[in-house]
Amino acid sequence: MTARVTPYLNFGGNAREAMEFYHSVFGGTLDITTYADLHRAEDAGQENLVAHSMLKGAVGVALMGSDTTTPEAHGPGGSFSVALGGDETHLTAYWHRLSDGGTVTVPFAKSAWGALHGQCVDRFGTSWLVNVTASSPS
Repeated sequence: MTARVTPYLNFGGNAREAMEFYHSVFGGTLDITTYADLHRAEDAGQENLVAHSMLKGAVGVALMGSDTTTPEAHGPGGSFSVALGGDETHLTAYWHRLSDGGTVTVPFAKSAWGALHGQCVDRFGTSWLVNVTASSPS
């Protein structure tokens, strides 16, 4: 049996912008379905909100996300972080893109356990934990 965990991110009206940003960071393919595509817009103005999106990044990163249709259903994620592990080359580039316009909570630097490590909250309120777990390919 194989299991996979994919973070599903909720946004308060800016899911398209956020997912397009993550697509620019991680590459790969991005599919976006709006409420209008599903003929499910409950209120005027919800037609262009994202009902579901799926990012399949170029190097194994996967994220899903949508806009919530009620304000109380969206709360930026203080209770979790999306963890990224991999080689220094990829993760250093991801770090710079994710932290740009966000808040660095732990600077990306050599940690007590020897790995490069950093934590940030991006401009969309998603918390990221970035930890180099492999040498860069030669």
